Amino acid sequence: MIDMVSGNIFHCRKHSWPSEEYISRATLQLLDFDSAAPPRQAWRRRLNSHANILKEFSVTFMEALKMMRLGVRLWSYVREEASHGRRAPIDPFTRESCKPSASQGVPLGGMGSGSISRGFRGEFRHMQIVPGICETSPVMANQFSIFISRDGGNKKFSSVLAPGQHEGLGKLGDQGISSWNWNLSGQHSTYHAVFPRAWTIYDGEPDPDLKVSCRQISPFIPHNYKDSSLPSAVFVYTLVNTGKERAKVSLLFTWANSIGGNSHLSGGHVNEPFRGEDGVSGVLLHHKTAKGNPPVTFAVAACETQNVNVTVSPCFGLTDQNRVTAKSIWDTMAEDGSFDLGNFNAGSSVPSLPGETHCAAVSASAWIEPHGKCTVAFSLAWSSPKVKFLKGNTYNRRYTKFYGTSERSAAHIVHDSLMNYKWWEEEIEKWQNPILSDDSLPDWYKFTLFNELYFLVSGGTVWIDGHSPARDNQSTMSQNGHNSRIEEPIKIKVTVATVHSKGDVVIEHESCINGFEDANGNGNGNGLDLDQENSDEEDAAGHNPLQLSTLVDQKPDDSEDVGRFLYLEGVEYVMWCTYDVHFYASYALLALFPKIELSIQRDFAKAVLSEDRRKVKFLADGNCGIRKVKGAVPHDLGTHDPWHEMNAYNIHDTSKWKDLNPKFVLQVYRDFAATGDVSFAVDVWPAVCAAMEYMEQFDKDGDGLIENDGFPDQTYDAWTVHGISAYCGCLWLAALEAAAAMALRLGDKPFADKFKNMFSRAKSAFEEKLWNGSYFNYDSGSSSNSRSIQADQLAGQWYVASSGLPSLFDDHKIKSALQKIFDFNVMKVRGGRMGAVNGMHPNGKVDESCMQSREIWTGVTYGVAATMILSGMEEQAFTTAEGIFTSGWSEDGFGYWFQTPEGWTVDGHYRSLIYMRPLAIWSMQWALSLPKAILEAPKINMMDRMLYVPIRASHNDAGIVRKVANKTKCFSNSVFHCAC
Repeated sequence: MIDMVSGNIFHCRKHSWPSEEYISRATLQLLDFDSAAPPRQAWRRRLNSHANILKEFSVTFMEALKMMRLGVRLWSYVREEASHGRRAPIDPFTRESCKPSASQGVPLGGMGSGSISRGFRGEFRHMQIVPGICETSPVMANQFSIFISRDGGNKKFSSVLAPGQHEGLGKLGDQGISSWNWNLSGQHSTYHAVFPRAWTIYDGEPDPDLKVSCRQISPFIPHNYKDSSLPSAVFVYTLVNTGKERAKVSLLFTWANSIGGNSHLSGGHVNEPFRGEDGVSGVLLHHKTAKGNPPVTFAVAACETQNVNVTVSPCFGLTDQNRVTAKSIWDTMAEDGSFDLGNFNAGSSVPSLPGETHCAAVSASAWIEPHGKCTVAFSLAWSSPKVKFLKGNTYNRRYTKFYGTSERSAAHIVHDSLMNYKWWEEEIEKWQNPILSDDSLPDWYKFTLFNELYFLVSGGTVWIDGHSPARDNQSTMSQNGHNSRIEEPIKIKVTVATVHSKGDVVIEHESCINGFEDANGNGNGNGLDLDQENSDEEDAAGHNPLQLSTLVDQKPDDSEDVGRFLYLEGVEYVMWCTYDVHFYASYALLALFPKIELSIQRDFAKAVLSEDRRKVKFLADGNCGIRKVKGAVPHDLGTHDPWHEMNAYNIHDTSKWKDLNPKFVLQVYRDFAATGDVSFAVDVWPAVCAAMEYMEQFDKDGDGLIENDGFPDQTYDAWTVHGISAYCGCLWLAALEAAAAMALRLGDKPFADKFKNMFSRAKSAFEEKLWNGSYFNYDSGSSSNSRSIQADQLAGQWYVASSGLPSLFDDHKIKSALQKIFDFNVMKVRGGRMGAVNGMHPNGKVDESCMQSREIWTGVTYGVAATMILSGMEEQAFTTAEGIFTSGWSEDGFGYWFQTPEGWTVDGHYRSLIYMRPLAIWSMQWALSLPKAILEAPKINMMDRMLYVPIRASHNDAGIVRKVANKTKCFSNSVFHCAC
């Protein structure tokens, strides 16, 4: 057993964090109105907590030797990409100047329109307005401050509402933000988070007789595909005067005209005051970005009410070179508590000079009687309507569907945010309260469940409106003036038609992508164009072909069209919708935004049936291959030209990976079973057939079971596999079952029979070669780790149980394997306080054959816990998952809150912060409350030919089904009978 480490984290567990331990009961009672008090179940930190620098992982000497050639090739590739002004999708050599620390908090904004994170101590940081670029350093001019005057001005308090523990503050004679009062110690101030809301309670700081609650609200609302796309947040201040004197309280919101990075001091930025409807007033900050990226406009505003007065200082600077300085606006607020009303008529500022920072300030002031209360609301919005990719197209963001493509729409968004935030909160509470009030769930699980959703905002998400690029930028110019699009026509084979009931996939023609000509000399400007004339002719075998062009490329009804969605594998691994990881993370989207989840699956269905023959050098072995192979599920949707240049990952040839295709089939079936969306199932069925048939080449001995090829050919891309593997083999068994079930539900009995026969043979081979009496061996090879206990060995069982399909194995084998994982991978590592280590030898020692085998992967641990829940092992499940909370989220943990990494080692060194896979915690909630459609799904016995009743369209679905069937001609043996 591994020795226990020192520290409180591994000696006790705190199952709940009572708010009374952070805020006095009296203060909670005073704030118990208008949602000003945080919920009892919340993640909490004191503002005076120290933000430790995080420890990054390092490879061992032997690992470095093994990876030396890969390292040299990767270094060369990173330099080559940099020479073209591009960031390589994986770059372990470049480090951020701002070292990562335990300082994060709930991010701002909805999904897909850029994001801004906010640390628990109040600093705004991690700006991701430009896709794939994260500016980590905080912009310290972005702050809230407070000014309090009592007793006719004889008693005054003022402070920035953030602890003054930052570098660069306190310079003597400075005209910038060092001249402000950074008086807050944070000793009596606390932060509380249940994403997408956060509360900061100032319990008598800086004025002992004033209680202040700042509530941060973002429009992340499940099943709401409009407001959830908005780039905005609201800050609601609740002020309670407990003193005997009337108090004038002024709040100040300052914001720099900056998105960090290259354009921070590049000049040309303009500020402009505005007065809008319903008392909403503020400043627009027009920002000119660098490298030809689309401009950004910020809007900072407050809402004027009967007792709240709003004024602005539209432009101030940070040096004595500026006419209005940071020091002068602070002095004005300290003296008067407001700015001159004439500032609203100032008009646009002179553009900033290179090296100069333009900032803006919005003030809201009110008088509060003794024992009185007051509410003040601010909002921040940003508008960058177009999203531009370096090598590809420019698209309109999702919110432009509702607000248009002008940067000035920020003023309308900030107005609507201030008008609608109460409704947002009502919807958020309706969603969250049933879980937060469920006494059967531990408190740590409740708030961690919601807080892990931070990634859908700050994980680099892009949400576009529609499928076509913006019209005004079809030919993107690079910095040096040359067209950045590939200029030579490259042949891209695209499978477009004829998926027969026998399962044959036929190539119909060749076409090109990104506006190049197809084989017939016809151009297209919309990437992969799968349209082709339908044919009424039957093929030689007498089957009517199912035309893919009318299925996959079919535009949904406008009410169903939610645009297209991308999210990064991680802030450090810049690849869009990495599919082997989406397998774990997708439960969150399916549960909360199912239309987005189906949209992503449709994108991958298109990708399966396409082929891109451009050459790529794979860095692991130095060999070359083609970028995208027909029938193979891509690793990702690309980096610099998503949807059109897929497989940005180039370490291994992922067309030889064994987990991607089964994962596609499993996700498609799960999504179909959960949503009951028949048109989706018909749309993606040709891709399912192609993906399954593609995998048959990896069954070398004809036993129905795929074999691995002696290299890391799956998501554990540093962990070599030989022969049959528990991970990929189990996924393949599950995919066979899911494909058979889907075939039968769509009426394609020949395919169903084929997959059932293969399953029967494969299951016998799998158990014979890997089952050792208590768990499934890592693989069937003879290496030193072939008998290792892999935490993820039942990944396929996890999915079939989540989808309402029969178990892959006998119940006693499933529970035996899970118990082995719990006893060894979980409990033998720091007493179960860290999660499940990926690999463990049967002697109780961690498998250190590679860096990934010795890591604890956060998302995998959540997936293992979900599998335990589905197998009736809830106590073990929550103990397993609690290790991730204890190490990553607890007060005495490693400090990974709101930046949960891919994984960590047993000594707490992380790898890849802000990572997609931890969203898998939502698979635990999925397991705890399976949808009715899953619970009532008809069962299929994979071991015999029992009758399976195909799905029948409901009365409401009849029109949709008939429409799809008519467009797709005749579907052999289908339940959809059309009159073609």
